[in-house]
Amino acid sequence: MLDNEFKIPFYAKTTIFFVGLYVLISILYIAQSIIVPIVFAVIIAILLHPVVNFFIRLRINRIVAIAISLLITILLIVGLGVLLYSQASKFSESWPVLVERFTEAFNQSIAWSSGYFDIDPKKIHLWITEAKTDLLANGRSEIGQTLMNVGSGLVVLFLIPVYIFLILFYEPLLLDFTHKLFGTENQKQVREIVTKTKTVIQRYLVGLVIEAAIVAALEIAALLILGIEYALLLGIIGALLNVIPYIGGLIAVALPMMIALATKDSAWYAVYILVIYYIIQLVDNNYIVPKIVASKVKINALFSIIVVIAGNALWGVPGMFLSIPLLAIVKLIFDHVEALKPWGFLLGDTMPHILGIKTNPLKRIKKKLNV
Repeated sequence: MLDNEFKIPFYAKTTIFFVGLYVLISILYIAQSIIVPIVFAVIIAILLHPVVNFFIRLRINRIVAIAISLLITILLIVGLGVLLYSQASKFSESWPVLVERFTEAFNQSIAWSSGYFDIDPKKIHLWITEAKTDLLANGRSEIGQTLMNVGSGLVVLFLIPVYIFLILFYEPLLLDFTHKLFGTENQKQVREIVTKTKTVIQRYLVGLVIEAAIVAALEIAALLILGIEYALLLGIIGALLNVIPYIGGLIAVALPMMIALATKDSAWYAVYILVIYYIIQLVDNNYIVPKIVASKVKINALFSIIVVIAGNALWGVPGMFLSIPLLAIVKLIFDHVEALKPWGFLLGDTMPHILGIKTNPLKRIKKKLNV
C-alpha cells in the first residue's frame, strides 16, 4: 500500500471547478422552463409548510390540509391579481391622455434644455426619432416570441399549484431521501442543517412578504396624500419591485414621477415623490429590513447586485425576483457546513476590522483598566 495519498494539483481543481460551473449554468439556462416553476413551487411550499402543519394539528387529514392551504394561497393571489387588473384597466383607458400630457411636458423640457445647453432642438428630436424607430423595429421582431412566452407562461402557471401540492405531500419522502443521501454517520448534522435552514428560510421569506406589505402601504399613503392618480397600482408595483434590491427601487420611483409629470400642472410633485420615496427607502433600509428581513439572512450589497443581474441574464424577470431568495438559501447552507463557511462569510455583510485603523481610545482605556 502507498502511504502517500494522491493529491489533485491546484490547477486541476480549478479547471474541474470552472468546467463544472459552466455545465451547471448551461443546464440552468437550457432547462429554465422546467427549473423556474419548480423553484417557485419550492419557495411557496416552504412558506405554506407552517400553515399545513397548523391544519394537521387540528386533526385535519394531510391531503385536505394541503388543499386548504393551497386554496387560500390561490385566492389571495387571484384577489391581488384582480385588484391589479382593475387598476391597470383604468390606467390603460387613460393612457392616450397621459401620453399626450407627457409629450407636452417632454417638449417643454426639450425647449428648456436646448436653450440652456445651446443645442439645436431639431437635433434632439432627430435623436429621439431615430431611437424610437430602432425600438419599434426591434419590438416587431420580438412580438411573436413574446406571445409564445406568454402562452408557455400560462401553462406553467397552472403547473405550479400541482408542483406545490406534490412537494408538500411528498415532504416526508424528500426529507428521508436527504438523510439517506449523506449516510448514517452524518444524520445528526444533516438533521440540524435541514431544520435550521428550513426555519430560517421560512422566516426570511415571511419577512420579505411583510416588508413588501409595509412598503406598499407607505407608498400608497404618500401618493394618495399628494393626489397622484393610480396610487394603489403604483404602490403595489413599487413594493413588488422593491424586492429586487437597488435596481427595483429606481424603477419603482420613476413610474410615479412620470405619472406626476403627465397629470400635474407643477413639476414639483415629481420632486415631492422623489423625496418621499427616498425617505421610505431610508426607513426600509434602516428599520424594516434590519428588524424583519436582514436579521434572518444578511447579504452584502455587492453580491446582491451581481446575483440580480446574473438572474436576469439567466432566467429573465423571474430570475431577478428569485435571485435574492435563492442566494439566501445558498448562504444558509454555506453557514451550516463547516467546509463552506468561508463562502457564507463572503456573501454576508459582516465587515472585519481593517488593519491599520485604530480602535476607539475609550475602548482601549477600558480594556487596560479591565472595565
